[in-house]
Amino acid sequence: MTLSRRRFLTIASAACLAAPAAQAFRWQGTALGARAQIVLDHPRAIAITEAARAEIDRLEDIFSLYRAHSELARLNAAGALSTPSFEMLECLAVARRVHEVTEGRFDPTVQPMWQLLAAAYSQGHAPRAADLAQARAGIGFERVRFDAAGVFIGAGQQLTLNGIAQGYIADRVARLMQAEGVTDVLIDTGEIVAMGSGETGSGWPVTIAGEAAARRLGGGRALATSAPLGTTVDPEGQVGHIIDPRRGDIISSSIRQVSVSAPSAALADGLSTGLCLAEDRPGAERLLRKVKDARLESLYA
Repeated sequence: MTLSRRRFLTIASAACLAAPAAQAFRWQGTALGARAQIVLDHPRAIAITEAARAEIDRLEDIFSLYRAHSELARLNAAGALSTPSFEMLECLAVARRVHEVTEGRFDPTVQPMWQLLAAAYSQGHAPRAADLAQARAGIGFERVRFDAAGVFIGAGQQLTLNGIAQGYIADRVARLMQAEGVTDVLIDTGEIVAMGSGETGSGWPVTIAGEAAARRLGGGRALATSAPLGTTVDPEGQVGHIIDPRRGDIISSSIRQVSVSAPSAALADGLSTGLCLAEDRPGAERLLRKVKDARLESLYA
């Protein structure tokens, strides 16, 4: 699997964006499996940074596919998860909404298909027809049930929340920052939340990949970008990671990149993933009109 999409967690206070002040606290390390940086000019910067790191780690214990003890990993292994966390239920509820808005284009039950394709292409060949048919049989988010008592998936199903959990984590970190009294901050976990109005008061400068000019984002608004070839499953980097759940295969859409802004990063994240499967720009705009305050920021075909 080739990771060509840049995943980098950064949290920067407005006073520190262009040229960090001498008194600003800077932490560098890893989070969400990627390089991370937190720069805060705040009297309680060290404590806030530790709280943010702890919150990210806690959420990875819920959503990670790579931690055997995570809620998601246990759900996939057993087919059910009793007394799920509030965060799991909240994220699944957003995923359900995005699934419906995108008319099934966003579907977390593609995980077995993703595993099959990644394994086959890493060995230099396409998957066998029989294996494809078996993986396709598990696709269908409408068969997933969840409430406070538990999460239940159908036979042969597994979930991946990679197309929405990264945005959800950004939202949760934004809530933590706000609770700690940090109101003017840019949070980027691969998906962006811009709180406050930035150093100039006109919003935070945010540049979408492939564009030369920055746009301004603020007021708690979120921005997410998805690209089918942002992650690839073959050694040559030609087979993208976004699967069409309606066909049960790698997408055939001509869309190369989609950027969506919305009131939350989880919503923007899921929508940008699903809209990679839109037929064209008018098709993407039609779907997005179903979501209040969501905007198509850019689409490249």
